[in-house]
Amino acid sequence: MNINVAILGSTGYTGAELIRLIEAHPHFNITHLGAHSQAGKKIGEVLPGIASHIANQTLAPADAALADDIQLVFTALPHGAAAKSVKRALDKGKKVVDLSADFRHQSSQVYQQAYNVAHPHPELLTHAVYGLSEWARADIAKAQLVANPGCYPTSTLLPLIPLLRGKLIDQNPIIIDAKSGTSGAGRSAKTGLLYCEINEGLGAYGLPRHRHAWEMEEWAQGFGMQRIRVRFVPHIIPMTRGMLSTLHLTGSNTDTWHQALSQAYADEPFVRILPLGSLPSTKSVAGSNRCDIGLCVLSDTEVVVVSCIDNLLKGASGQALQNANIMFDLQESLGLSVHAQWP
Repeated sequence: MNINVAILGSTGYTGAELIRLIEAHPHFNITHLGAHSQAGKKIGEVLPGIASHIANQTLAPADAALADDIQLVFTALPHGAAAKSVKRALDKGKKVVDLSADFRHQSSQVYQQAYNVAHPHPELLTHAVYGLSEWARADIAKAQLVANPGCYPTSTLLPLIPLLRGKLIDQNPIIIDAKSGTSGAGRSAKTGLLYCEINEGLGAYGLPRHRHAWEMEEWAQGFGMQRIRVRFVPHIIPMTRGMLSTLHLTGSNTDTWHQALSQAYADEPFVRILPLGSLPSTKSVAGSNRCDIGLCVLSDTEVVVVSCIDNLLKGASGQALQNANIMFDLQESLGLSVHAQWP
């Protein structure tokens, strides 16, 4: 099987990761690379890490027409801009995995609350499948459009959902303290990400309510079947990649929580539940499509859960490829690694 692929927004960090992953995929073949300001250049000029024949591929404008033989489109464009490209691709009968936030919500009102803009194509929201791979396989397999989850929601929802389903957590408040490497902010120039600005520093952002809080709450209810309210505080730290989310939870039967998580993910190649009392680190998942989850029981009613992912892989491009494999009925782990880069 040979499936032709387009990547729109291919010059950012998630686009670069998609190129790296798909080039090693046995069935996906990149035939179209789109970009905004860098259109007309060779991809190797813009991304010096890209080699082999694909380095000489010319970047098309992001809104250029897609060839008829392209079957799959990845959109790694900013929210708002992505929706228009997704609509054009769907109108031409392509399957789409969208890495922006444009289709992660089922309601245009919620989208507008989170992103402060009106949705360009609200009629498509109910057609999108939220692609948290481990919890939406059946729907992803039938989908024409998959909304790839955000990195913070992925690292938070994977530990939360089994505990919510087991009715083990007190619903309010769920406190989430999360930290991300700077690649999560994208590749565009930002003063706050200059080396002198961020090196040897740590800062919170997104308060009083970060836009991913809406996504967490919507899909905790969608998959966990309980309505929750999160108190979510993200931080940016001076490292390139990695995400660590610490969940401060209260509830009942805390001695069963580890077993609940272990049973939920026993057969999942990309979710690893660590032995009770062991906690994960970003280094142990960097370069992998894995989420590592550890928990420490503090008392009969209190537990700290720590969840780690590579924000560019399981938090973005890796999960996008995992979803694409499901959409085309391929082995889910094709092109992806459970192993981290070490050291």
